[in-house]
Amino acid sequence: MHKNDQLFIIKIGGNIIDNPAALDAFLADFSKIEAAKILIHGGGKIATKIGAQLGIESNYVDGRRITDDATIDLVTMVYGGLANKKIVAQLQALGTNAIGLTGADANIIPAKKRSVKTIDYGWVGDVDTTTIQHATLHLFLEKGITPVFAPLTHDGMGHILNTNADTIAASLAVALSAHFQVRLIYCFEKKGVLEDVNNDASVIRKLDRNTYQQLKEEKKLFEGILPKIDNAFAAIDAGVSQVLIGDARDLIKNTTNDNEGTLIY
Repeated sequence: MHKNDQLFIIKIGGNIIDNPAALDAFLADFSKIEAAKILIHGGGKIATKIGAQLGIESNYVDGRRITDDATIDLVTMVYGGLANKKIVAQLQALGTNAIGLTGADANIIPAKKRSVKTIDYGWVGDVDTTTIQHATLHLFLEKGITPVFAPLTHDGMGHILNTNADTIAASLAVALSAHFQVRLIYCFEKKGVLEDVNNDASVIRKLDRNTYQQLKEEKKLFEGILPKIDNAFAAIDAGVSQVLIGDARDLIKNTTNDNEGTLIY
């Protein structure tokens, strides 16, 4: 494999994980992608549901889960076990030879426990892209094996760390961009970045930095999408060829240049 080879790094969120029909449809499309590909999945509500059955309460601050000792055991079981292995089994049934991974497996994604500033998030990891073991991923991809990552990393001292799936996807894209033409695809609940938040048909198909600055100055973009776009440009600055934000149902089109979502470059 060489630098001109296409690699799709695709992230799906909890809204797909929590909806069996949506997940089935997505995985059927994902399995049809012939180029090299990596899937990263979020956690969804399964951990909260199983936690309640086990008497483990979920604690959130500003929408972020506090990962205490009981919670890291819970999310390791659910994200790294139940959710991850179900996806891998479904992909095998669809003819995609997948391997389920966390960042601890083969030391692929070492991370650091988030330092305490005002809030102690517990066993939460922050990733340094320079430490990612991309050679191991290369071996899988060369053999036609599709890595499927749960949103977990490790600290090198025996602890699993709960880690944001968007961050893992971007970090893998940056680390692998020296070896592939990477398109990082974030699947979310809208068709793409909308010029008018009340009009689902107002998708901006292609977005470069100049257009983005202009739309921001004109206050046309929904504020909630701005961090996603900023992260996309940060990934591009770090070597990723393209980032696409779009609907999981448009996955096949979003792996072509005739995309339905928003292609950021």
